[in-house]
Amino acid sequence: MVDHSMHSSGSRTFPRWLFGLLILLIVAALCWWLWPASTAHKAGGPNGQSGQGGLSGPGRGGAGGGGRPGFGAFAGAVPVRVAPATLGDFPVYYKALGTVTATNTVNVRSRVAGELVKVAFQEGQMVKAGDLLVEIDPRSYQIALQQAEGTLLQNQAQLKNAQLDLERYRGLYAEDSIAKQTLDTQAALVSQYQGTIKTNQAAVGDARLNLEFTRIRAPITGRVGLRQLDVGNLVAANDATALAVITQVQPITVSFTLPEASLTPVLARFRSGASLPVEAWDRSDLKQQASGVLRSIDNQIDITTGTLKFKARFENKDEALFPNQFVNVKLLADTLKGVVLAPSAAIQFGTNGTFAYVLDGDKKVKIRTLKVGASNGTNTVVTEGLAAGDRVVLEGTDRLRDGSEVEVVKDSSEVPTTPGQHLQGQGDSAAVSKKDKAGA
Repeated sequence: MVDHSMHSSGSRTFPRWLFGLLILLIVAALCWWLWPASTAHKAGGPNGQSGQGGLSGPGRGGAGGGGRPGFGAFAGAVPVRVAPATLGDFPVYYKALGTVTATNTVNVRSRVAGELVKVAFQEGQMVKAGDLLVEIDPRSYQIALQQAEGTLLQNQAQLKNAQLDLERYRGLYAEDSIAKQTLDTQAALVSQYQGTIKTNQAAVGDARLNLEFTRIRAPITGRVGLRQLDVGNLVAANDATALAVITQVQPITVSFTLPEASLTPVLARFRSGASLPVEAWDRSDLKQQASGVLRSIDNQIDITTGTLKFKARFENKDEALFPNQFVNVKLLADTLKGVVLAPSAAIQFGTNGTFAYVLDGDKKVKIRTLKVGASNGTNTVVTEGLAAGDRVVLEGTDRLRDGSEVEVVKDSSEVPTTPGQHLQGQGDSAAVSKKDKAGA
């Protein structure tokens, strides 16, 4: 019974030891397999061949090139694309979201009541100041004018008769035939009729003006919108519903805001009388729609947003800008003269600050600490750390260290960079990486 128990226990224990031993052997084999490949590559050069006395054999990076592809490539030259730092002028733009606003907007309403008998404009057409827009039935206003003119004529006749009597009374008074009171009464009557004539003339003018208001004309030059009422509708004086809306789109303005931290250079140049160019771009920021100048600024900062409102003026000859349209605004605040410019893709950021990998000769790179200024996304102003002509690394920086050996795949200082060439350079870099990995 004891022997069977011991045998049963041993049969259960033996496979556990064997399993643990197999795991240790596998780990040791993997370490033996991986370790010589990298050391042999370092000892034997870029091709991964071992030198005199180097280890060789199955699975090692020995002289038959039997190492695993890709492990030796990191120890060789890193393929990079470089471009030079240049010297030039750098325009400093401030960007903001703007709203296009019409220079003038008029809601055309009737000043008299009546039936709408004529619409003389086409929806959406350009009209000039003074052009006829609509006409209201004028007949009742013509009759009112005739009545006012008739009353005026009656009173003018009475005035003339009173003036003749006054002349007679003056002659009789000179002959001492009438009393002075009679003469004074007639003179007062003449003055009374003269006042009545003034009132009648005003009534005629008012009636004539109302008749003129029946023909509604464009008060400004601009584009008329959609009509709100059709022929046959009754129109009330100063009705809430406008007959048409006219917007002046040539010139046109764009309103935008800038944060108060950006105001100093803008206000300094604006108050000096300088003309600050403003560009309007579409919502995707891909196409410039119009160019104008900064025209006016608000008189106080909005305390809720910390921004100041600006307004730019655009001639808008091609009517590319439309009222209430949203656009991206670029305000040229200043132009930095003769500064060092580096491609923004070369600027790196680390724990020790801003830096770039700069070519030291043709085969190695060095880390150069930089101080940078304004940037437009493509180029960055470098105030300290680079000189014109220094070649900086654009692509391949993730595999670089200070003093790393590199292989320049494309040098933008020799061949002008275009979008097509940029893609071709990326393809060359990928091809070199594959070649290194295959030969490692």
